[in-house]
Parts: sequence; structure tokens; C-alpha cells
Amino acid sequence: MPTQGAISRARVLRRALTPPEARLWVCLRAKQLGGLKFRRQHPVGPYVLDFYCPEARLAVEVDGQQHGDPVRSEHDARRTEWLATQDIGVLRIAAEDVRTNLDGILTWIRTNAEERVRG
Repeated sequence: MPTQGAISRARVLRRALTPPEARLWVCLRAKQLGGLKFRRQHPVGPYVLDFYCPEARLAVEVDGQQHGDPVRSEHDARRTEWLATQDIGVLRIAAEDVRTNLDGILTWIRTNAEERVRG
């Protein structure tokens, strides 16, 4: 169950996507990726996931340069561990990769999501 704080943050974040998130969202929305439904800025527990495919229980996180910071990396690891306890897989994608290799990223997301759906 998402916390009230996560729900409020998700509403704000939906209106403030970063350019790489917006670019990826154009490709994920409306079941454009293999018929898979994705949500953007989806609250789960205390966290807000950049993108979430409920059918595959898969989160897709677009990471900017700040995620290379050791403190941020530690937070990301704790978050990924917590999501695993909720049976949610996480794919981390560098924002730069969204800019330079969008087709490859979409193939990787689709492959991972389809594998999780098949079980």
C-alpha cells in the first residue's frame, strides 16, 4: 500500500518528467511496447517508481548522473531490495542510454517484462 507521501509525490512527478523519462514514456504508454501496460510515476509503499508494468511486476528506473553518488547508490540498493520483497523486479537505465540507444533499451525492457510474465 503506497504511503500518502508517495501518492502526493507521484502526482507532482507526473507533471515534471525529465527529458529522458518523457522520451521513454512516449514509447511505453498506451500499450505500445508488446501490448504491455506501463504506468508512470507509480507509488509503491514509500517509493515512487518511474515506470511500472503491473502484469510483469517490473519497475523501470531512469537514472541520471546523481545516481552515481555513493549515498544515492546505497539508497537505490536499499530500494531495490525492498521492492524485491514485494516481488517487483527493477531495471535501471542510465538517462544517457535513453538518449543514445532507445531501440536497444526498449528491446531490453520488453524482453525482461515478457520473461517475468511467463514466469
